[in-house]
Amino acid sequence: MDLFQDLKDRGLIYQHTDEQALRKRLDSGPITLYCGFDPTADSLHIGSLLPILILKRFQLAGHKPIALVGGGTGLIGDPSGKVSERVLNPKEIVEQWAGKIKNQLSHFLDFEREENPAIIANNYDWLGSLQVIEFLRDVGKNFPLGAMLAKDSVETRMSKGISYTEFSYMILQSYDFMKLNELYGCEMQVGGSDQWGNITAGIELIRRTSVDQAKEVHGLTIPLVTKSDGVKFGKTESGAVWLDSQKTSPYKFYQFWLNTDDRDVVKFLKYFTFMSIAEIAVLAEGVEKEPEKRKAQRALATEVTKLVHGQKALERAEKITGALFGGGLKDLSASEIEEGFSDVPSATLDSPEIGFVDLLVQAGVVTSKRQAREAIENGAIYINDLRCSDLETSVPQLERLGGQYLVVRRGKKNYYLIKFK
Repeated sequence: MDLFQDLKDRGLIYQHTDEQALRKRLDSGPITLYCGFDPTADSLHIGSLLPILILKRFQLAGHKPIALVGGGTGLIGDPSGKVSERVLNPKEIVEQWAGKIKNQLSHFLDFEREENPAIIANNYDWLGSLQVIEFLRDVGKNFPLGAMLAKDSVETRMSKGISYTEFSYMILQSYDFMKLNELYGCEMQVGGSDQWGNITAGIELIRRTSVDQAKEVHGLTIPLVTKSDGVKFGKTESGAVWLDSQKTSPYKFYQFWLNTDDRDVVKFLKYFTFMSIAEIAVLAEGVEKEPEKRKAQRALATEVTKLVHGQKALERAEKITGALFGGGLKDLSASEIEEGFSDVPSATLDSPEIGFVDLLVQAGVVTSKRQAREAIENGAIYINDLRCSDLETSVPQLERLGGQYLVVRRGKKNYYLIKFK
């Protein structure tokens, strides 16, 4: 397979150094490349998934990827793509987050295979021991101030203000590229489109400091992922979509992809799955001719959830989805009920020995007993998917899902979860 062409066909190449030279290098044999991930939280989110998958695509094609965890640069903060200064986190916290991100990256890259195992590295290993005078003399002198100020990541921040701390980030990232080139023979850096200035600065540093003037290194960036509806990619009403199942459940993760707009789904299939271009073309035709069937969205949700969380988590997400939208709540366990309804209003009641009207008021389904009676008589109240239009419904006799829950629906879309102690 022509990897470079496949990346082009998927729309995954935004910027790159000399295409002819890069193609020639990729055709000549395995290349070592890297991408950096700063620990700005205790988990990566789906904004990091695309560069992770770029590394995975290169590894599957026989190349050697390096996943660089920014234990050092994470203490500084990258100004790229940011309109204001980042909050500086304590060293102990960044170190803890770096360890968790290492573990996450190992889920996607194979560090054990014989032929081209991936490498995991932490730039604190070399940045943490730098001596400031030596660094400024040996590295800093290679960065003309005019060139640094002209970089987009710096220029866009000049009007709003940028500290010397973040201004120096470019030098540290460039130094990472140089060190990885020395330690592992790394010849290419990949990253998001907002990293182009930092990547080219690293290429220039290697050119200036290398004793081998014929040494050639490369850079490649991927596009910024956007959504057609204008909402920031990876954001939902409840916040960011994380790769950690404890922060974003596999069910919510699955639902995020399942709810992809028709205008975005084909692009996301190309970006985030390993389906062939031919397979995606078939799904694209379905989006045009039979959009109501949402086959492309289901394929996207299935492939990405399985990739990130595994087959069992996918099956659980599909089971919860089928139960919630297909009328099978009784088949769910207590934990599946909690996962499926984790983002709806909920209430915990001490005892079921109350009337049906009082139940709805105490659970917050309605605001008054009069409103409760009207909703019941109008057939707008459902308990565990069954319509309850009788004011005298016996609460103690209502079946508890998972032994302790009632799922109340008012109208078509308003869900409430009631838990009994």
